[in-house]
Amino acid sequence: MTRPVTPGRSPRSPGGSGGKASRTYRRPKPDAARRAAFDVLRAVDERDAYANLVLPGLLRDRRMTGRDAALATELVHGTLRRQGTYDAILDRCVDRPIGEVDPPVLDVLCLGAHQLLSTRIPTHAAVSATVELARGVLGDGRAKFVNAVLRKVSARDLGEWLDEVAPPYDEDAEGHLSVVHSHPRWVVGALWDALGGGREGIEALLAADNEPPAVTLVARPGRSTLDELYAAGAEPGRWSPLAAVLPEGDPGAIAAVRDGRAGVQDEGSQLVAQALAEAPVAPVDGGERRWLDLCAGPGGKAGLLAAIATQRDVSLLAVERRHHRARLVRNAIGWNTNHQVVTADGTQPAWEPGVFDRVIADVPCSGLGALRRRPESRWRRRPEDIAELGPLQRQLLGTALDAVRPGGVVAYVTCSPHKAETRAVVDDVLATEAGEGFELVDARELFPGVTDLGAGPDVQLWPHLHGTDAMYLALLRRTV
Repeated sequence: MTRPVTPGRSPRSPGGSGGKASRTYRRPKPDAARRAAFDVLRAVDERDAYANLVLPGLLRDRRMTGRDAALATELVHGTLRRQGTYDAILDRCVDRPIGEVDPPVLDVLCLGAHQLLSTRIPTHAAVSATVELARGVLGDGRAKFVNAVLRKVSARDLGEWLDEVAPPYDEDAEGHLSVVHSHPRWVVGALWDALGGGREGIEALLAADNEPPAVTLVARPGRSTLDELYAAGAEPGRWSPLAAVLPEGDPGAIAAVRDGRAGVQDEGSQLVAQALAEAPVAPVDGGERRWLDLCAGPGGKAGLLAAIATQRDVSLLAVERRHHRARLVRNAIGWNTNHQVVTADGTQPAWEPGVFDRVIADVPCSGLGALRRRPESRWRRRPEDIAELGPLQRQLLGTALDAVRPGGVVAYVTCSPHKAETRAVVDDVLATEAGEGFELVDARELFPGVTDLGAGPDVQLWPHLHGTDAMYLALLRRTV
């Protein structure tokens, strides 16, 4: 927690002499944008909070809009994205190992480094405003330390610092890319392995991870239209026929979003849900009746699938293990009583096997495909997390396969391109008894107009190629 700073007292009133009553000296408050950014960074560090969830509420609570809100947003997300780079630079500018600097002090230093090295804020303004923030949240002594360190940082621009602190590419390629593009070394290696190819592709991918993603909206079929979103200031999306991009402003201010008739949803997420909905299935007497979303929280794909299902007179069962996420799913699809949300463990099905026409298993994963959206995730995840998630991912896919009827299809989805979370899981499950009687469907055919989809039959989307999160989709059809 941030410790309160007790205001000092002036020994005498300004311009007065000893006989006059003194008055309290009030230290100038840090400006609102930098204080908000600092508070969000502390929440991320202390509570493992996600900045994209904490920041909007904080801005509303403090009634921050316009330039202040925009600056706070840039400081938070920019600092988190480039944290690894700034740590490497600050390590050269402090008189102790960077790991020994108190976390609140390091947050202030990183905020200052971001302003100095990656924004157009003038040097004197960046230093003075950050030092003032340090006085307000850390005290005078630490403010002097912050001032001294930031003076050293300001002596060079970002390119000059990278030339000094990043290892040469020819000697240590992953180390070089890790520092220059601010990703942990193991993440660089994992993404490079998944992407393949040489330096150009991985540099483009890592750079894309450091670009703020567009706010993409989805017009849920039968509930909203693209024209309604365009009238509210949105522009056409790139790939999805249901997508619109909001160049600026609060999506919550749009009536369709506020009412739940439209939603905020990455185009990659839209595309994989639509692919499942459009995949050919064997006809059955009476037509399709039931769809299943096995890991439905927080509800983006469930909301889209529910809208499509409604148009086809199909019911959707959405399953989510955690209560608070199940509530979000209900908000997304609760408008239609033909659909049902249950709080349950997807690995312990409470339904009969082989009864669903379409099943989506958007399994818990490392989230390495959404680092541009949740930059702090890159610093939280560990290589061990991949191995720990593997058994759950395989179990959920097995449950999904058991739930689908003959002729039906299952979508295995992750927001990670890591090979151990994508095709390796699918191949492993297909090789077991649970995978008997299933075949992979060429999912590329269900992404009309989308380029660079690889050799198939599964699909991997990429931020630098498609402008989406790195969503993965494998479609499996039950043949018997």
